Amino acid sequence: MTILINNPVFATVIFCIILAFAILISARRRKDSGGLSPAVTQELKAIAILLVVFSHVTYYLTIDHQFLWPLCIAAGVGVNLFLFLSGYGLTVSTCKSTGSAIKECPRRLGKLYIPMWATLLVLALLDFFLLHKTYPWDYLLRSGGGLFLHANLYEDINSPLWYFTLILFYYLIFPLLFSKKRPWLSALGIYALSFFAVVFAPPFFNNVSYLYKVHLVAFPLGMIFAYFFAKPAVANFFTKLQEPKKWPLRWLVVIVGSVLAVYFASHGDIGLKTEEMISTITVLSLIAVFSFKRISFPTLYWIGFFSYEIYLLHWPIMYRYDFLFKYVRPCLAMLLYLVIFMGLGWCLQLLTKKLTGRHPRASIK
Repeated sequence: MTILINNPVFATVIFCIILAFAILISARRRKDSGGLSPAVTQELKAIAILLVVFSHVTYYLTIDHQFLWPLCIAAGVGVNLFLFLSGYGLTVSTCKSTGSAIKECPRRLGKLYIPMWATLLVLALLDFFLLHKTYPWDYLLRSGGGLFLHANLYEDINSPLWYFTLILFYYLIFPLLFSKKRPWLSALGIYALSFFAVVFAPPFFNNVSYLYKVHLVAFPLGMIFAYFFAKPAVANFFTKLQEPKKWPLRWLVVIVGSVLAVYFASHGDIGLKTEEMISTITVLSLIAVFSFKRISFPTLYWIGFFSYEIYLLHWPIMYRYDFLFKYVRPCLAMLLYLVIFMGLGWCLQLLTKKLTGRHPRASIK
């Protein structure tokens, strides 16, 4: 159900002030030398999920499309940022692991599937009992397998899950093509395979293939960055940047990167290939800013820590079962939803831990 927000510009200003205050009040000096540490990747995941959520709220949940503008204009950047970080994280963890990438595949797929299955089960039951809405069995079975062939925000059980099929594809081909000795060559191979898979996709992918076409570079690019960031020369470079005389260079990169990220994020919807290129430039600008900054933001860290669960939960709850926008001010409703999604995300992570015996470790630096 779409909603009408009175005075959306004022509501956006209040929301931005509260969110900025919550992020800045938690700020503290970063302890590591720089680069893409695990804590920084979680902060970037927070940026990614917020861009996606804000876009869905502005353009598909509200009527006048002014609430949360301009925070809503870079959903594509958020998706590319997620893919970049997935490629980066898989490469880093596989290179550090003593086992093969294939042996790690079941554990990673479990962490991907279990929260998704739990979410789909709860949504199907809620839709049946509260909305008297049912789905064909073949649709439910296909969704449970991770194959989402539509991205209809108003008809699908959880339309943002088109992304799940894409990331599942990468999770499946990664262990088959990855080489610890030549990660950069593996990245090129994965890009080539994903490119041909999308170009020559079967007709039943027609409703989602256009979404894949602007997000093919990010995952292999993350793999290449993981390869270079692991080199001792890069680590030594960030260590030297801790010297006080090098701080102006850090601030220059942060300022220029921020300007570039804002500029290109607001100029991304101008054609398929151009959109992918501009989105990639925006992602790289954000990577530069967060790699060089000397401050950590625990508030962003925790949002990023539950970003996957927020992605699974946010749209169907806000659209089909909204219980906040109707009754409280929109700025407060948006903040409360983020807190609620994080709480539900904690429950999903506990379930995943129960069933897999492993749980991601929180670490802030």
